[in-house]
Amino acid sequence: MTTRRTAPRFRSPVWWPLAGILLLVLINIAYELAHKPGVFPEFLRVTWQDGHFFGMPVDIFNEGSRCLVLALGMTLVIATGGIDLSVGSVMAIAGSVAAVLLRQGDSLALVLGAALAVSLLCGLANGVLVAGARVQPIVATLILMVAGRGIAQLITNGDVIIIDRGSFAFLGNGFVLGVPFAPLLVALLYLGAGALLRRSALGLFIEALGDNETASRFAGLASARVKLCVYAACGFGAGVAGLLAASNIRAADSYRAGENMELDAIFAVVVGGTALSGGRFTLLGSFVGAVLLQTLTTTMYNLGVPPAVAPVPKAVLIITVCLFQSETTRRWLAARWRRPAPAPA
Repeated sequence: MTTRRTAPRFRSPVWWPLAGILLLVLINIAYELAHKPGVFPEFLRVTWQDGHFFGMPVDIFNEGSRCLVLALGMTLVIATGGIDLSVGSVMAIAGSVAAVLLRQGDSLALVLGAALAVSLLCGLANGVLVAGARVQPIVATLILMVAGRGIAQLITNGDVIIIDRGSFAFLGNGFVLGVPFAPLLVALLYLGAGALLRRSALGLFIEALGDNETASRFAGLASARVKLCVYAACGFGAGVAGLLAASNIRAADSYRAGENMELDAIFAVVVGGTALSGGRFTLLGSFVGAVLLQTLTTTMYNLGVPPAVAPVPKAVLIITVCLFQSETTRRWLAARWRRPAPAPA
């Protein structure tokens, strides 16, 4: 008895955001070659100057570092079946706390520790509401999303505080061995999180909780503790992103810092293949999804797309990638393109 071997399919959800990145790269190359024939595309050019790497590929990872950090924490929260809408406001709080302490002349270690501690407490507050008070995650985090922005403005008295400390500016603008520090920090966070989640039982606990919370509780899983951990991690990640954002612009803007970043983080996680219903998750997919969004943003700048129109291509790209990730959509497209079998002689 013989079995018919089928061709391998791209079942991994990571392939589709990777295909989206490749498509955007090709669009940029075609656009630049059309305007400057015979010249190597600037979109792919990476140069070495004054001991540093420069170029659009470097800028994509450097500018996308904030969304990458947020996507890491958001992946864990969504994997448990929850969501965190407050990460943008927590970014503003972390930047405000850091700016005020820097203005007072406190040491960099104290500034970073205090900002991250406050962010961690914000995440724990969300976790207590979700796990302890049984408040719906979207409602619990919406509270901090609204109140957090006001807290950040209260810390700064509504002012934009300029940061002129060179050591703090290194976080968002510094280089290590010619490579921007922010992407290196993000890479270390992803590698550390991946090792912790896959080499310990924590990753399994998160997936079990997202698949079926009731069954996991009857199996002896301390679901409340797991939720506290993931929301605290998400708050901590938002604090790191807030410090990177404040360092990058050398200022703390409590009004605009982290604005709509929660949506970008959720988009990156969903595009990367993690379902909003919870369960199995992929950190690699979230990483690629965040890079896809930043590549799209850079592409729109490169093509001269007006900022007011920018959300439209982003929505189209996200819908397209999510549809191709759907097994139902792929089966429907395959059925439409499949050629009819020849009639028997």
